[in-house]
Amino acid sequence: MESKDSKALLIINEQPLTLRQCLRYLQASGKLQAFIGDILRQYVLEQEINTREDVDVSPAMIEQAVVDFRLQQQLTDQQAFQNWLNRNGITYELFHNQISNSFKLEKLKTVVTEPRLQEHFIERKLFFDRVVLSRIVVESKELAEELYSQLTEEGASFEHLAREYSKGNERVANGMMGPVSRGTMPDALRAKIDSVEPGGIVGPFEIENYWAIFRVEQVLPATLEDTQLRQAMQNELFERWLAEKMQNMNVKLQVNE
Repeated sequence: MESKDSKALLIINEQPLTLRQCLRYLQASGKLQAFIGDILRQYVLEQEINTREDVDVSPAMIEQAVVDFRLQQQLTDQQAFQNWLNRNGITYELFHNQISNSFKLEKLKTVVTEPRLQEHFIERKLFFDRVVLSRIVVESKELAEELYSQLTEEGASFEHLAREYSKGNERVANGMMGPVSRGTMPDALRAKIDSVEPGGIVGPFEIENYWAIFRVEQVLPATLEDTQLRQAMQNELFERWLAEKMQNMNVKLQVNE
């Protein structure tokens, strides 16, 4: 006869908990949906990695990665490596599979996203392009116009006026805001900023009951050569593709005691 413990998913303080009980706890805490989502995600990834021929990885590359890992972690001694495996509760086969799957996952990400990357970049370029700005923020339009006049007609120091008059937190940095996405700017402000060269002054603009004057410091147009941006776009597109895969699956939760 099957023991009660043999049906347990967890045993806490000698008290066995079945899968049904564990799922009930997850549901009560509002985490069951996320738990199922994690399982679906891993299922889809495993299916894709194991069935697609275009994500195969050279065995030599995997073996080199294993060697590199052991060198980096100072686990070249076989006994030390075995002790590390034991501490982490994994076998060498599982460790090897993890390395292999990590390579296959990266290749899958590239295969899935590469055909969509250029189009996605064009669609989102407005948000990827950035401009480095400085600004002076004041409470009245009259003061903003006076400061603008001093800057453009009298050659006043932008940094000095920012420190003296600006209400923005960036006044301690002489008004320097840093990079701002062009896509997050109001249309009128973006049009003015696009019409001037670095060093140009634009304004005043009313923003949230304040009046602001901006100086363009540097234009940072986005390109696909930017490795960090390319990686971010790949991740975004891959997650979108993965979500679509998961949404199209027929899932039934069935638990038998």
